[in-house]
Amino acid sequence: MIPLILPLDDPAADLAAVGGKGASLATLTRAGLPVPAGFCLTTRAYRERSMEGLLEAFRQLGGPVAVRSSATAEDLPGLSFAGQHDTVLNVSEDGLFDAVLRCWDSLRSARAVAYRENNGIESAEMAVVVQRMVPADVSGVLFTADPVTGRAEPVINAVRGLGEALVSGEANSSDLLTDAQKRELIELGERIEKLFATPMDVEWALTGDKVWILQARPITSLRVEWNDTLDGDYLWSNGNVGEAIPEVMTPVTWSLVEVLSNMTIGPHRISGNIGGRFYLNISTYTALGTAIGKAERMLRSGEETFGRIPAGVTVPPLPMSRLAILAAVVRGAGGPIKQQFLYRTRLPRLVRENPARCAAAHEAIAACTTPDALLGLWRNDLDQLLRYVCPILDAGARMIAGGPAAFRRELVALVGEEDATTLLTGFHDGAGLASLGPLVGLARLRSGEIGTEEFARTWGHRCAGEFELSSPRPAEDPEWISRQLETLADPEALLARQASARSAAWERLVAAHPAKAAKIRKQLDRIGAGARAREQARSEMVRAFWVMRAFVLRAGELTKSGDDLFFLPIDDVLRVLGGDTSLLDRVHAQRQAYERYRALPPYPAVIRGRFDPESWAASPNRRADLYDATTDVPMPSDVTGFPGSAGVVEGVARVLARVEDGESLRQGEILVTTVTNIGWTPLFTRAAAVVTDVGAPLSHAAIVARELGIPAVVGCGNATTRIASGDRIQVDGARGTVKKVC
Repeated sequence: MIPLILPLDDPAADLAAVGGKGASLATLTRAGLPVPAGFCLTTRAYRERSMEGLLEAFRQLGGPVAVRSSATAEDLPGLSFAGQHDTVLNVSEDGLFDAVLRCWDSLRSARAVAYRENNGIESAEMAVVVQRMVPADVSGVLFTADPVTGRAEPVINAVRGLGEALVSGEANSSDLLTDAQKRELIELGERIEKLFATPMDVEWALTGDKVWILQARPITSLRVEWNDTLDGDYLWSNGNVGEAIPEVMTPVTWSLVEVLSNMTIGPHRISGNIGGRFYLNISTYTALGTAIGKAERMLRSGEETFGRIPAGVTVPPLPMSRLAILAAVVRGAGGPIKQQFLYRTRLPRLVRENPARCAAAHEAIAACTTPDALLGLWRNDLDQLLRYVCPILDAGARMIAGGPAAFRRELVALVGEEDATTLLTGFHDGAGLASLGPLVGLARLRSGEIGTEEFARTWGHRCAGEFELSSPRPAEDPEWISRQLETLADPEALLARQASARSAAWERLVAAHPAKAAKIRKQLDRIGAGARAREQARSEMVRAFWVMRAFVLRAGELTKSGDDLFFLPIDDVLRVLGGDTSLLDRVHAQRQAYERYRALPPYPAVIRGRFDPESWAASPNRRADLYDATTDVPMPSDVTGFPGSAGVVEGVARVLARVEDGESLRQGEILVTTVTNIGWTPLFTRAAAVVTDVGAPLSHAAIVARELGIPAVVGCGNATTRIASGDRIQVDGARGTVKKVC
């Protein structure tokens, strides 16, 4: 059992015994830093409400003293609790017990309770640090790194007298210190940063020529977090959106995505940013179903879009009453209804006009020679492209034709799984399917039917990172086109083979069900037309995002900010163009966050509750399919997913983490990866089959594989962790299974 009182430098003075502040001061004292003498009234004293020996310890120390709260959850990396608990200065013997009680009681103050609740801290205890009072001539704060920019540059704030003047917001100045005193402070800061192995926020006081260290804690504001799982208990999925935006987003990209996904159910967002990656909030998706008693039906109907929720995982309901949910849905219905109307009435024209509009926008951006001119172009034209045209294109990409799930089930019952899958292809015929456009375009380029300029003009905006503004487009990189041509197999042969299989399947259907053939043909034609329109709308939205990229690049050139502007939201980019260059101070910390998250493996497709990407990535037992903070869900023993494209193939697996590694895929190997999108399409021509962790029946991998007649299983969740390159596996696209072959 820990004692009621511990000396400040006692080895037992750890976090549990003396709280965050006490433990930090104990570490500083033991390291020989100039810390005022003192002792700690431990957390045991708080639990037992006992002050035995306090007066004797005070008299040995001598007064007056500073009495400081030291909770077990404060002064930690990511949680400072700054200003949440009480400190009492210049305490004499008469006021000692009242000061301790005040510190104890501050643990239960409304502000401290709210802070803990907001940060998911269920419980905390309070210790109290008692230190000899320093009669400061000058005091202040030393940041061993700039808390605004994140740069490794020390920042000193100073005021006359006690540091309370600094906390209260009074003016501060470093002019109160000599150069020698500044150097001493910086050297002490370097020692403290090395001791704690992180940038530190150090409170100090100067008495005569003596510098005292009063407190040191990690700089919580230095570490930028992008994590919407901290907002509440929700179920998140990137089963579909992870395909469109598979990598960590820069802040400017996320700010544009937010324009397209800013709907809410009450205060709860329908989408979120988890460690820089785009996720849908399934709790908001099923909220209406929960309110009307049809949550399970709604969840099943959505599987075709956002993927299957693993068995054993529950969707936490929104903390709202049924009436509140219904009212929120009604209030928010205007936006989707308006979007539905606009895309049905104006989408065809916008799709037709968009290539010319975007080409003109590129020319106008390049012609701007001053920041003011570029800012004017945004206000007069590009803002409308983002806030009016893109939402309509986005609605078209999501809503047209829905999914053929019900019809597919009927077709399977008539002709079987394989023929049904085969008949639900051929959507590329006629006007063409945008998902296959770059692939067919490359084949035409290689045959000499079109030139590089025409390919770039038509398909140069499509690539693996096509929604990420910082990613170069193929039209900007002629070498990309050359690399694809070097490794491209013959897509026309695959399409012809599938056309032959489709014709044979149709003949079998007509022979077996002649009376139903005409109706089925109309349904197939309708689904094909819807698929083509949906894909074209998405392609044009990507083209518009390329314009946004060109705008940010030009803004970087004209303001001499370079690629720094990718690390600011679009509204801040506009402010920088308007002359507010102070916003660039935020770039360093944002860039650090981006690089930190980008170094991690792709997160699970399904996440429930609070999720820390870095802790997950560091765990040897991490799962790629699921993270559930509320319960342990058994890991599936097999690899199964959605039937993406029928057919059975046995071959050697090639597991790829990124499309840039595609050159290692040999002809006839089975491509296994986390997620694919249009940038992966050329690789499909060399693959015998495709298996993905992320995906659904309407995902890119499933659509393209069906058109090319390549077996595919999508949305497995755990394929990349259960399968290694070189494994011999069997892929059954009709059953949605993947098995290792001995």
